[in-house]
Amino acid sequence: MHDAVISWYATQSRDLPWRAPDRTPWGVLVSEIMLQQTPVARVEPVWHQWMQRWPEPANLAKEEPGEAIRAWGRLGYPRRALRLHAAAQTIVDRHRGIVPSSYDELIDLPGIGEYTAAAVASFAFGQRHAVLDTNVRRVLVRAVGGEQYPPNAATVAERRLAEQLLPEEGAPLWSVAVMELGALVCTARSPRCAVCPVATTCAWRLEGFPEYDGPPRRGQAWAGTDRQVRGRLMAVLREDQGPVPKARLDAAWADSVQRERALDGLVADGLVEPLDDARYRLPGRSG
Repeated sequence: MHDAVISWYATQSRDLPWRAPDRTPWGVLVSEIMLQQTPVARVEPVWHQWMQRWPEPANLAKEEPGEAIRAWGRLGYPRRALRLHAAAQTIVDRHRGIVPSSYDELIDLPGIGEYTAAAVASFAFGQRHAVLDTNVRRVLVRAVGGEQYPPNAATVAERRLAEQLLPEEGAPLWSVAVMELGALVCTARSPRCAVCPVATTCAWRLEGFPEYDGPPRRGQAWAGTDRQVRGRLMAVLREDQGPVPKARLDAAWADSVQRERALDGLVADGLVEPLDDARYRLPGRSG
């Protein structure tokens, strides 16, 4: 399985900037945060803009948090921008502006969880960690477990399997190759089994492609939801360089009850700051 997947990756992988030989640990960290729940096609242009403007953590740490949100654009889930800004500040304060290499130090950064710490330690520093994202989980549960989809949340058994499958040498290459296989071939809805390098040994295929019978899978509803309202409000604030009158936000969504609920949520999440004169802005520096 190792040889088949890695050989496939060598000829079929995408040419992505955060995989380039001259990538930096900071570039890898930024990419991993941006890629959470966001397609590569949307991330790549924004990643380039970020790295040109903020090539090192110290460059971002000097800015107000609101600038990170503004530059985040339409990637969605803008709290990730705040987490990146907070991580940059911590890297400057605790690590002299250098992204730490150890898993324990990485996971101690604000907003960095188990997956991101393992991914950065692996892809930026060449260490041996199980990198268990949605694509990897899907490949492993199909190829080894014989099931169509993994559970909604990663289980202890999945983590144990991922660790057991890590090769002693070249673990980061294996991890990124499996991830790419899940993204391009072993996709969630339309797997391309005819071109899969492990099709002949895939347990799910050999068992006749049994359909998923677990708990309902979470959808990604958008139209008419509070998420859409939050996005509209954030777009108004991003497009203006200064504070925005409340009337501008009121015009962004007709349903006043839903709009006020969404605005209150943005304030509670630290994404929006209310001012004394009935205006709102993206967050500035604390203190």
